[in-house]
Amino acid sequence: MTHDSTAVQLASSSSNATASGGWWRDAVIYQVYVRSFADSDGDGIGDLRGVRSRLPHLARLGVDAVWLTPFYVSPQADGGYDVADYRAVDPLFGDLSDADELVRAAHALGLRVIVDVVPNHTSEQHPWFRAALAGDPGARERYHFRPGRGPDGARPPNDWESIFGGPAWTRVPDGDWYLHLFAPEQPDLDWDHPEVAAEFASVLRFWLDLGIDGFRIDVAHGMVKAPGLPDIGRGAQATLIGTEPLPFFDQDGVHEIHRSWRRLLDCYGGGRIGVAEAWAPTSERLALYVRPDELHQAFNFRFLNCPWDPAAMRTVIDESLAATTAVGAPTTWVLSNHDVVRHVTRYGGGARGLARARAAALLMLALPGSAYLYQGEELGLPEVADLPDRVRQDPAFRRGRRRLWDTDGPAGSEGSQGSEGSQGSQGSQGEAGGAGTPVPDSATAAEPEGQDGLRDGCRVPLPWSGTEPPYGFGPAGSWLPQPAGWGGLSVAAQTGDPHSTLELYRAALELRRAMPGLGAPEAGTEACAGGGDASAEAPYGPYACGMRWQSAPEGVLLFTRPGFACTLNSRPGPVELPAPGRPVLSSAPVETDGRTVRLPPDSCTWWSW
Repeated sequence: MTHDSTAVQLASSSSNATASGGWWRDAVIYQVYVRSFADSDGDGIGDLRGVRSRLPHLARLGVDAVWLTPFYVSPQADGGYDVADYRAVDPLFGDLSDADELVRAAHALGLRVIVDVVPNHTSEQHPWFRAALAGDPGARERYHFRPGRGPDGARPPNDWESIFGGPAWTRVPDGDWYLHLFAPEQPDLDWDHPEVAAEFASVLRFWLDLGIDGFRIDVAHGMVKAPGLPDIGRGAQATLIGTEPLPFFDQDGVHEIHRSWRRLLDCYGGGRIGVAEAWAPTSERLALYVRPDELHQAFNFRFLNCPWDPAAMRTVIDESLAATTAVGAPTTWVLSNHDVVRHVTRYGGGARGLARARAAALLMLALPGSAYLYQGEELGLPEVADLPDRVRQDPAFRRGRRRLWDTDGPAGSEGSQGSEGSQGSQGSQGEAGGAGTPVPDSATAAEPEGQDGLRDGCRVPLPWSGTEPPYGFGPAGSWLPQPAGWGGLSVAAQTGDPHSTLELYRAALELRRAMPGLGAPEAGTEACAGGGDASAEAPYGPYACGMRWQSAPEGVLLFTRPGFACTLNSRPGPVELPAPGRPVLSSAPVETDGRTVRLPPDSCTWWSW
């Protein structure tokens, strides 16, 4: 059978979590990278009107909410994650009325709207930072300005490195240095200053009053730094994130910020939520962000980073569920986003990568909790790995290919790069880098490692229809070139094709809503139907969600939930085993006589009884 022959009758179109008091506990949330979703005005860049025009696709797909990446006024040094005005829409994406109409249109379709908020840093063009550069001591107190070390303060205040590569400090003309954990155009705020907290509380209220349903909190683990800003003593610090304690991430002080935001969200009611983009060294540390008085969800990057290996997958699933269950929160699952290589490519690319990606999607959607989808994964899009250097806009790419110190301005700044690759309002980037020229630590200093700078490959605009670029993305071209062979992957081409990845996702989301044993962590808190092999249970015992691991051949994962079973065959060849029920959905055709089943390689199948 294939996913087109599913015969289950839908019991309800409502979320399984509705009765358990939180829509978000089993929600499927779709990430829209606004620049690359849909273009309404022909400038080659996605915008809010484009998003609004394509909302019916998301409603038909069956998701519960839409998460929008930043659309605020920004010089676009880092794709909008450098915000100059948190209460205004950048003309590149529309205006405030477009945001209001998008929210209303989404709500009319039964979709909630989550927006990004970027509280760790501002743009260097933010009025606060411009005042700080002009010498206003009060404005400087809102950021991390420090004197340098060594003769004449010519060395950075500590050894911290930017996530994008190079030092995390830039020197200004009067000799002080400012901290930026990302690009020099993104100075870090000092959250010990009360005006910072007051400003962001006001920003949250502004968007809540507009009607949005929650916030995805960018770098939610980074707002508080260790007292004294101590040295780390090691290089390649970007590789340590999420694996080791670091003085600039996951400090205990961030939790009081999130508690205050939770209180604000609760005051608004209506199921408003906060979602943490947080990296922590352990699942237990990550679970602290979703304690009952803090945020509602936190991204589970350990699942995203897990290789195609059943033992590793099971370990990550077990540890993730145990950690969040301990604090009464749902676990989140995600396979791709705007910062990582698309999982079709991570799993090997080509036919095998697509087969594994389809199987991983069914596995993810069968697990207890909430799932996040990244735009285009429902189409099976691969990473675009052959973009010309001249079109790339990832600041880490630009910075990683320049000398550590550049006499024209801060390394990686658009001001010293010219306007190559800029679009629309990005022309304002000509002033970026005006914060001052860094002073060399030594003439032969080597640039520390940062991100690889290749994030543009997962941000290529979506194909909607047609056989040639821009595939219905907009009236004209697209800000990043689309591959010539994407016509067959478009929404129009896949719609109605029972073997397509799009129809697989649609069927999976429909079944996820209909089957009572799926979705919410609380679903089926009674003993799991069908029993289980105690020796094969997770080390933490059967979960509150009724999930149990069952005995399975090597290379196969098999777990049950009430009235439901999921099998994942990670092996390169077929596997036979007793049929755990009646097949209702599979990522590849399965053969069964009702007693035994022959699972295809690199596949996942859902079962009911």
